[in-house]
Amino acid sequence: MTKTIINTADAPQAIGTYSQAVKVDNTVYISGQIPLDPASMEVVEGGIDAQITRVFDNLKAVAAASGGSLADVVKLNIFLVDLGNFPTVNEIMAQYFDEPYPARAAIGVSALPKGVGVEMDAVLVIA
Repeated sequence: MTKTIINTADAPQAIGTYSQAVKVDNTVYISGQIPLDPASMEVVEGGIDAQITRVFDNLKAVAAASGGSLADVVKLNIFLVDLGNFPTVNEIMAQYFDEPYPARAAIGVSALPKGVGVEMDAVLVIA
């Protein structure tokens, strides 16, 4: 087993005791990404659409740093403070993913770090 810690300046640095991602052999486990701008480490402005877009951009950056892409995602977990934003997630996700889509879960939560409305984590398998 080969275990590699993934880190990129193109995504927000960890705000706790975790790594952006861990790669074990050809599987990558990306930690939960919230809508932080990697340059400022501040929550992006512009409402839930901007937050969802930033989260996908952060996931994309970590996937690239691992040697993969969003096309390699096999499982995506989405955490939403307001499940009413689920249709917006679908609309924006369609800009980042093509069929076949990854397996996915959408979970309603009462709160997320820094008061954001969305967080996502992912598992990739890189061929």
